[in-house]
Amino acid sequence: MSPIHGLTIAVPRGALFEGTVDLLAKLGIDTDELRSNERKLLFEEIGVITMRPSDVPTYVEAGAADLGVTGKDVLLEQAVQGPGDAGHYVYELMDLGFGRCTMVLASKAGPDPALEALRRLGVMRVATKYPRIAARHLEQTGRQGEIVEVKGSVELAPLTGMVEAIIDLTATGTTLRENNLVVREEIALCTARLIANPVSHKLRAAEIDDLLGRLRALPTAGVT
Repeated sequence: MSPIHGLTIAVPRGALFEGTVDLLAKLGIDTDELRSNERKLLFEEIGVITMRPSDVPTYVEAGAADLGVTGKDVLLEQAVQGPGDAGHYVYELMDLGFGRCTMVLASKAGPDPALEALRRLGVMRVATKYPRIAARHLEQTGRQGEIVEVKGSVELAPLTGMVEAIIDLTATGTTLRENNLVVREEIALCTARLIANPVSHKLRAAEIDDLLGRLRALPTAGVT
C-alpha cells in the first residue's frame, strides 16, 4: 500500500512536476526515484504514475488514477464546465497554490488590431492552444471570433498577420514582450489543482478526506 492510503495519484511532468513532487515529499512519500528517473512512468511502490499535464484528466476520469494534479488551464479546456459540455468528468478538490500563470488575451502593441477588426468586419481572428477557453470567453463577452488552433508558438500568429489576437497562458509576460505583444485582457488565474475520479471520491471518501486534511495543514497549499 502506498503512503497515501493506497490511492494512486497522477503526477504531471513539466512545469508542475517539481511543485507536485515537493508536495508529495511533505506528505512523507519517498520521492527520490521519482525525481531521479525521468523515463520511468509507473512508480507502483509509492502509488504514482507520471504523464503530461494534459493527460491527467483522461487517466483520472478513466479510474487509472484516483487523484491527479494538473493546471487549471487544462481543466478549463478539458473538464466539464456545465450542462451539455463534452469534457472529462472529474472533481476539482483543491487549489494547490503553485504553478501560478494567467490566461490572457493579447495582441500587437499599439492600437489594438482585434478591436479594429471587430469595428471593420464584426469578427476577430484568435490563435490559441485552448480553443474551448477561447470560444467560451468570446461568447461570454459578446464578440464574434474565428478561432485558429495552433500547437506551437502562438505568438507567431499575430506577427505574421494570420490573426489579430491570441489567447494563451503566461507566467511572467516575458515571451509576449519579446514579441511586441501586450496583454489586453486577463481571463483566468491558473494554478495547480488536485482532481479526483468521481467513483473513487465516493468509495474512498475517508482516505481522500484524510489526505485533503493533511494537505490543508501544509503552509504552502491553497484551498478552494
